[in-house]
Amino acid sequence: MASDVKLKGGHDVHAGSGLVVMLTLVATLGGLLFGYDTAVISGAVKSIDANFIDPLGLADTARDSLSGFTISSALIGCIVGGMIAGWVADRFGRKRGLFLAAVLFLISAIGSALPELGLGTIGRMGPAALTPFIIYRVICGVGVGIASMLSPLYIAEIAPPHARGRLISFNQMAIVLGIAGVYFVNWAIAAQGDTAWLNSVGWRWMLGSEALPAALFLVLLAFVPDTPRWLIKVGRTAEAEATLTRLMGPAEAALTRREIEGSLVQHTDRLMAYGVLVLAVGIMLSLFQQLVGINAVLYYAPLMFENMGAGTDSALLQTVVVGAANVLFTLVAMFTVDRLGRKPLLIAGAAVMAVAMLALGCLLNLHQMGIGALVAVVVYVAGFAFSWGPVVWVLLAEIFPNPIKGKALSIAVAAQWVANWVVSWSFKVLDGNATLNAMFNHGFAYYLYGAFSILAGLFVWRFVPETKGRSLEEMEGVWKATGR
Repeated sequence: MASDVKLKGGHDVHAGSGLVVMLTLVATLGGLLFGYDTAVISGAVKSIDANFIDPLGLADTARDSLSGFTISSALIGCIVGGMIAGWVADRFGRKRGLFLAAVLFLISAIGSALPELGLGTIGRMGPAALTPFIIYRVICGVGVGIASMLSPLYIAEIAPPHARGRLISFNQMAIVLGIAGVYFVNWAIAAQGDTAWLNSVGWRWMLGSEALPAALFLVLLAFVPDTPRWLIKVGRTAEAEATLTRLMGPAEAALTRREIEGSLVQHTDRLMAYGVLVLAVGIMLSLFQQLVGINAVLYYAPLMFENMGAGTDSALLQTVVVGAANVLFTLVAMFTVDRLGRKPLLIAGAAVMAVAMLALGCLLNLHQMGIGALVAVVVYVAGFAFSWGPVVWVLLAEIFPNPIKGKALSIAVAAQWVANWVVSWSFKVLDGNATLNAMFNHGFAYYLYGAFSILAGLFVWRFVPETKGRSLEEMEGVWKATGR
């Protein structure tokens, strides 16, 4: 018979909490692959340029634009993946949606490392291999877009309210571990040879290394159940109650099942049934998470440090430092999000990021590109890691009422990937613009990101409700009460 214990603070923790943690860890592999793919490209940027872009002999602006598009091409797939993720989640379930993402990760890891496969001699196609390379990166992006929505959604739908923020933050920790881990992988691979070796072979090992975690994700997903909320939505009530019983015990399972049924059956699933504000808040949280510039920093970290005067090896090592800060301060979020709440962390993080980005812009503008610039980058990443990184995903998984969750979350995630693509593509164009660099010495983009950080904090303060400690079913009442 399952037993209950008391947590400090009065929360009952069923013996099934161990199962909740296990299922959470499996789901977070989707986040790890999300992070891995986000950063793996950073170590291969110069090699991709050397193999596919530079031989074309384009003018500087055209070259930078094509290079930026190639590096950020996965984000096109992310937009598509985000757009279809809600439909996939509602039609096929959370588990099978994650399985599809894992298959796409595996295909793209092999294909992007060997884009000539089946088309010509490996390493001999030159710029002709650029198109299949981009296609494989787009395929990967579709997987990332699906996983970016479904991993936190899966966790939110199996987690108890008092621990949901922390458990969803596990997914962000997996994302940053994927980012930090691949920085180490890229650094280790780059150390195996000189620049010529890296441009011919090393970059392929970097991109192909993603196949290992993708295969592990595929295998583990075979052993997890789908979420009770989806099972009830499709009429598999007995299966849902069995899963709920394993997660929280029979008494609480019966109560939770009735609450879920009430939220799904009694009310409309029209997207605007709860007003415009709930959807607008979700979209704006997603947009601001990207407009503060985090993925420009993560994608182009080695290039950024080289702009500050570091050599290639030193730039990759400094990138590892940034990855370590990302991991450390995500831990801060995990231990505070259910204690301090979502809004305080977002507002504090926005303030830290604004100060750091504006300081970095000033340092670059003044040609002060030493340790101070590295500190500014690390402080910025720390500010994002304890706030806008994990907490936005927590809120997106919580704020939408059950009847519209799949549709609304899909729109918000797609909007996030659109903003991610715009920021990632535009960074290299801004950073390579001779006029802007004559005026700001590579600092303009960071002034822009600092300004967006200020706007993000003000938006949260004015429009975002606190969700700490509320059940997913309670959010319906929160948005009804706003009347908008």
